[in-house]
Amino acid sequence: MTTETLAKTPLHALHLELGARMVPFAGYDMPVQYPLGVLKEHLHTREQAGLFDVSHMGQIILRGANAARALESLVPVDILDLPVGMQRYAMFTDDNGGILDDLMVARLAEDELFVVVNAACKEQDLAHLQQHLAGQCQIESLFESRALLALQGPKAAEVLGRLAPKVKGMTFMQFGSVRLEGVECFVSRSGYTGEDGYEISVPVAQAEALARALLAQPEVQPIGLGARDSLRLEAGLCLYGHDMSTATTPIEASLAWAISKARRADGARAGGFPGAERILEQQRDGVTGKRVGLLPLERVPVREGAEIVDADGSVIGRVCSGGFGPSLGAPVAMGFVAASHAALDSEVWALVRGKRVAM
Repeated sequence: MTTETLAKTPLHALHLELGARMVPFAGYDMPVQYPLGVLKEHLHTREQAGLFDVSHMGQIILRGANAARALESLVPVDILDLPVGMQRYAMFTDDNGGILDDLMVARLAEDELFVVVNAACKEQDLAHLQQHLAGQCQIESLFESRALLALQGPKAAEVLGRLAPKVKGMTFMQFGSVRLEGVECFVSRSGYTGEDGYEISVPVAQAEALARALLAQPEVQPIGLGARDSLRLEAGLCLYGHDMSTATTPIEASLAWAISKARRADGARAGGFPGAERILEQQRDGVTGKRVGLLPLERVPVREGAEIVDADGSVIGRVCSGGFGPSLGAPVAMGFVAASHAALDSEVWALVRGKRVAM
């Protein structure tokens, strides 16, 4: 895509004003870093608070008395018992048990759900919902009407608490309507960095004013996609299309924890989601390979796509995400390996430009 054809978030002009280096990402012109640089942006988020523009993500509202039951038919997650004011991690699965996308689901009201999906998948996710849930509930896309900001880091509660004291009392994964700078926003205490923090859905017209109010706080720096990726990698969080896809089931992706108790084989509402038979079978019998965290033992970056071998040189997997971990001060990676080598402290090697790197 050329720069002219890329979509722009409501904060695009602000990114340019702040000196961001822009790159194409999921069809958008997005900031990969600011003058501070990826390394310092990463460490600043770990130590204070970073502001991320994640407005490229897809926001959707489902309404109706049957909305929770309808959505539950597409995910291996308990939506029926999700309390008002709470949020849950979920996945859309296909008939083979593969992951179509991962998402966050919050209950705004008894008959209203708020869903956030990945930027690269949002059009297909909306079509997926419309195809399967049409007639069961109302489906409203907020793609054009709302922006999404993430305030992440140990000082996030202190910072956002100055604008709305009640957010400091929110617990992890709690969700609610909060007035910020005179505007009603949806706020969840969650994020994608491994740090404490908040995600804030704000009407497009007020997004820049809210971002400026947050950036005016002394603890806050703008953070780009580069540090967002290194932060989530250090935290062991999956990136769709890399660490999970339609080629991986939730069990293979080491996301079995996200399958709600009620939806498991012995649960109150066992199965009933696409690919349930295969997923529950794998949960019972195990898998031939799965996602693991990897620590290279040399200061050599181990990148996505690198083959993983055992002591005999036999290929037993591949790296799905890899890079430098600024907090760790060393390379870090994730990969899929054979079950025989998936236990903690297993010795494996990555092939990097023909050289074996111990991990």
